[in-house]
Amino acid sequence: MVSKKEIVDGEATTWEAPFQFETQSPDDIAPLSKEDEELVQRVHQRLIQEMDLSAVEKLGPERGREAVEAGVKKLVGDIGPQLYGERKELIVRRVIDDAIGLGPLEPLVSDPSISEVMVNAPDEVYFERDGIIYLAALRFRNNEHIMLVVDRIIAPLGRRVDESSPFVDARLPDGSRVNVIIPPLIPKSPVITIRKFRPDKYNMTDLVGNGTMSEEVAEFLRACIQLRLNIVVSGGTGTGKTTILNALSQYIPERERIVTIEDPIELKLQQRHVISAEARPPNIEGKNEVTQRDLLRNTLRMRPDRILIGEVRGPEAFDMMQAMNTGHEGSLTTVHANSARDALSRIENMVLMAGFDLPARAIREQMASAFHLIVHLARFSDGSRRIVSVTEVVGMEEATVTMQDIFLFHTTSIAEDGRIIGEMQGTGIMPSFADRFTQAGIPIETILPNVGRWA
Repeated sequence: MVSKKEIVDGEATTWEAPFQFETQSPDDIAPLSKEDEELVQRVHQRLIQEMDLSAVEKLGPERGREAVEAGVKKLVGDIGPQLYGERKELIVRRVIDDAIGLGPLEPLVSDPSISEVMVNAPDEVYFERDGIIYLAALRFRNNEHIMLVVDRIIAPLGRRVDESSPFVDARLPDGSRVNVIIPPLIPKSPVITIRKFRPDKYNMTDLVGNGTMSEEVAEFLRACIQLRLNIVVSGGTGTGKTTILNALSQYIPERERIVTIEDPIELKLQQRHVISAEARPPNIEGKNEVTQRDLLRNTLRMRPDRILIGEVRGPEAFDMMQAMNTGHEGSLTTVHANSARDALSRIENMVLMAGFDLPARAIREQMASAFHLIVHLARFSDGSRRIVSVTEVVGMEEATVTMQDIFLFHTTSIAEDGRIIGEMQGTGIMPSFADRFTQAGIPIETILPNVGRWA
């Protein structure tokens, strides 16, 4: 950030210049010049005139792309005979992306190091890599160009987006989540947000290696999964809640029947006996919606050993607590929240807003009985994501749900490059379920630090 001195009312003040996003592109894609952009558009228009792209799509992804590539190379040779080398290859690739891909977004979506893609306007395309947001050097021609890509995403799914239905959630073939919102709700431009799907899910070893958690926390959580404790993973947007949930699931025994409920499906469990259920939005007529609550109530009739809800957002929170309190222990879920305490408040509000005629105390008693642990994550200024607390839900004290921290993250310093340096530390507090470790033959001193302080 650039600063300079100014004189205001006879005193020197420091003015901070606006933050400037660093502009980047994926390593193998360079931005096109205005001349080449116009050439891409001309070739694309000729391709539409001379080739039936709808018929090409019926050939399948591989054969269809080969047919389009052959047609594009011929047209580029006819329209731009002076082109050669990398410039020609780049133009061919961009025309193919416009014709059957996601246009300027194709290289961003294809880059495995990118976790999120955000289109704010034709000349404002951002992406997130390693927790840091960058301004992409890639551009759309105009709003109509953005809408062409939107239509390519949602048309195969039977969805629509227009003034009567100005926002839509969708999913790419690889499982990536897509949200689109258009004018007049966003006056400037259609906005696209893509949360990339990771085919190579992190396991607990990976998360210990990249500093998301310590070995002690990983071992403690492994034991808690083994003991069938109910765990809520909380955190803000993009903190890695689903990643943690997916990694925790690796500790569920292979012999158990697991049912997952998501909207949309993101979990990729390693066990064989897994049933994945996905909520369904209403159709164009506004009918035939299937909510997570509908799926959860049906799941209880499917003889699950474990229930994993990708994220609780509404009335299914009440049914989830009911299930946890009636024999379905060992369940896992996530919730958007700013702290472990806030996670309970959020769930309480979900139940109240759903219209259940229950006093607040009754809901809190349900939570105190249903939940054992809250694992809270945060994203730091350096882009890293870490577990910052592992908190036990102890019980009730008058009208308040009581909690106690088992592990807390402590920042020790900030490196010269801005990296946050710190470590998870055990608080030395004995969890109320410690006797269950002993009954399961798990020595407490092997999974909790500072055990001597409990003597």
